[in-house]
Amino acid sequence: MPHLPAMPSPASCRPTGARRVAAGLLAAVAASLSFGAAAAAATPHADEARARFERERAACLEGRSHQDRATCLREATNAYDEARRPSSGPQSRPDADQRRRNALARCERVRDEDRADCRRLALGEGTRSGSVEGGGVIKEIVTEVPAPPTPR
Repeated sequence: MPHLPAMPSPASCRPTGARRVAAGLLAAVAASLSFGAAAAAATPHADEARARFERERAACLEGRSHQDRATCLREATNAYDEARRPSSGPQSRPDADQRRRNALARCERVRDEDRADCRRLALGEGTRSGSVEGGGVIKEIVTEVPAPPTPR
């Protein structure tokens, strides 16, 4: 039977003091680099989002919102998460022109006889009243329809 070399004992596999220090330093450097990258990623937008979240959270906890506390906190957290999510390009925050196109596109699902009025509302005509807090925003547009001719 061939002679096999002896396996090192578990005690000899343990890192020496110098190796422990080197491993600790390496871990510290890696942690500081990852922390530095995270800090560099914190932009003024992230600071603004955090400040907005803190204000909304305080309003929830103090009962200054128009929602129950659980819903208010959930909405504040969701908005904060959305604000921290990386932007996926120009569609992540539509500009005024894109919002107008979206509003007009929604009118395509309205009945034919009401579509023209929908488009007028989407373009800002008419009046608005109410509030979200009060239960809803009412948009109103008045369209005069001539009376049918009287029979003779």
